Amino acid sequence: MEHIDGYAHKVTTSLSFDAAIEKVTGLLQEEGFGILTEIDVTATLKKKLDIDYKPYRILGACNPPFAHKTLELENLIGVLLPCNVVVWDDGEHRVVATLDARMMAKVIDNPEIGEIAGSINAKLESVLKKIEQLD
Repeated sequence: MEHIDGYAHKVTTSLSFDAAIEKVTGLLQEEGFGILTEIDVTATLKKKLDIDYKPYRILGACNPPFAHKTLELENLIGVLLPCNVVVWDDGEHRVVATLDARMMAKVIDNPEIGEIAGSINAKLESVLKKIEQLD
């Protein structure tokens, strides 16, 4: 797993694009996350700009108990929610990347949010580790 400048984590997989989306969605569900939004960047760029772009999808993942706890502590945290997970085609591999949820604690100085963000991050990293182990 690669850690990117304190804001993201990523892994690569040889799964097909659709299989990677399906697998990551299932693994997120196992960790208590649902997908609130799904943005097909490829289709959007084609429709809006007539640009052909590699398969790229943004999944807006939400774990309701954690979302509720953080919203109770800080209403403005909604600008940082949901936790985005992205999947894109990178030639022979697909890349699966997640937000480093601890970033929220850097933005909002509240130790309780820091603890929650650590728990969220552990769950997201678990998903990535399982994707990585498939290869």
